[in-house]
Amino acid sequence: MVGHIILLLSALLPVQQANLAVMTWNVCTGTNANCRLYRATAVELAGHVGGQALARRSEVIFLQEFCTGATGALELWLEQRTGRSWTVGSWGLTNQDGTPYACHPDLLGRPRGAQSIAVAVAGDAAVEVHPLPAPPWYVKRAAICADLPARKVRACGAHLSAGTAYDDRQPGAPYRTRQLRRLLEISAKPGYRSVVGGDLNVSPPDSGYGSAAGRRAVAPFYRAYQECDQRGARRTGGWTREGKKLDYLFAPKGSVRRCHVAREVTLSDHKPAHIEVTL
Repeated sequence: MVGHIILLLSALLPVQQANLAVMTWNVCTGTNANCRLYRATAVELAGHVGGQALARRSEVIFLQEFCTGATGALELWLEQRTGRSWTVGSWGLTNQDGTPYACHPDLLGRPRGAQSIAVAVAGDAAVEVHPLPAPPWYVKRAAICADLPARKVRACGAHLSAGTAYDDRQPGAPYRTRQLRRLLEISAKPGYRSVVGGDLNVSPPDSGYGSAAGRRAVAPFYRAYQECDQRGARRTGGWTREGKKLDYLFAPKGSVRRCHVAREVTLSDHKPAHIEVTL
């Protein structure tokens, strides 16, 4: 009888929904001397990244302009501070001739590997790297994805080409358009909820700034997902770099509980963006 009462009461109690916090941040440490993390040591970089992530209890971290040489330091820092295992994957960019696109050495002159994109996940995860179309005259691009089987979440991050004279320079943003189309395909996995983020180097569709081609290219993501800082029905959001929004976090529609852009952080030319989603 007591068991039946407990079961009845359990059925009447509200179900506690699981949440997942995710951060994306272009840390600008590898090659840009104008950024404060330029030439930071691996330990310093890990501490700054980890501190920003754990301040909002992030369990998934997307990084851009990171350095492959700091991957192990970040994993160790996160594990020591949280008492949990972490999975950290990093993919280094290569030049058009296949050589690594090197991060500048740290302030002590020690090499830091190649400039990279990375994903860090609390717990066990399977990490994959998927090449993206990229201009043959500049660095190669890719998306990095982590599957979290225990949470049934697929998390994919990327740093797309820039609309500059040395990168996606042709009219119509052809490479970013193809990259976004491929990223949308990569991010979907049957039976999994997807979170997609990173420095996409395009402006939101309803922002009124940036190239019209770039705004059109990212519009399909707004049809498939809800963006962290989306303002109602308008497909836009607050700025993440020098007055413009270039950094995104997409999640299933209706799942976004909170969104925060840490504009007080001045370590990079991009601001960390945080999302909390209901699973």
